[in-house]
Amino acid sequence: MAATITPATEFATSSDGTRIAFDRAGTGPVLVLTDGALCSRDFGPARALQQAMSARFTAIAWDRRGRGESGDTAAYAVERELEDLHAVIDACGGDAFVFGQSSGAALAYRAAAAGIPMRKVAGFEAPWVGRKPGEDYLATLGDLIGRDERGKAVGYFLTTMVGGPAFLPFMLRLMGKPWRAMRDAAPTLAYDARIIGAAFTPPLDELARIGVPALVLAGGKSPARMTAAQEAVAAAIPGAQYRVLERQTHQVGEQALEPVLTAFFGG
Repeated sequence: MAATITPATEFATSSDGTRIAFDRAGTGPVLVLTDGALCSRDFGPARALQQAMSARFTAIAWDRRGRGESGDTAAYAVERELEDLHAVIDACGGDAFVFGQSSGAALAYRAAAAGIPMRKVAGFEAPWVGRKPGEDYLATLGDLIGRDERGKAVGYFLTTMVGGPAFLPFMLRLMGKPWRAMRDAAPTLAYDARIIGAAFTPPLDELARIGVPALVLAGGKSPARMTAAQEAVAAAIPGAQYRVLERQTHQVGEQALEPVLTAFFGG
């Protein structure tokens, strides 16, 4: 088994002066890995996927603003996170592939649509799964965060907003350290919600502006509304490829992602 990598932290400076932490592993073309909600370089899938991809790429893991070693600057706007990604790409030579998971996929697609320079973009299950009639996700989430009810905010986001099973928050609470990490990152859920958008539906007109090769991925064991969302994303992006990873859920494994991403970015 390969040893776990512990790369040295570097910093990029975003347009508003926020320092964004990142690190790199491996050699070859630059591949920037973009996390979803609540995750950072050292909490979530980043490390395992970075190690898997480092055999063929210079794999970049980074902390989105407000997480890990990255800073944060008020007031938040989606454009600030697009600029953060741009700053990381520039700091790594200005020539990169980009992959995102969950809300990180939404961020990657929106960055490509905005013209942030990248050679190709891929995403796994951007959670544009729609919202329940009459439910104002952004207001409810903002109210929970405003009252510092972080555990409730995490549970609301994972179940009501993105469609996870109702028992998920209870199971996570039993995990101790991971649950505490999620609670610590709960204020940044408002950022993910803004990236996904108030309606939680794919921004089709925006996605149609993507001008680089794109790969849209879904899990074969994910709920129907999640796979339907990815089909809509792929249909909106000109020339996009769409692929279902069999036996995978939203918690996709790096073993399933590595060969598919290597073929797409290395082809």
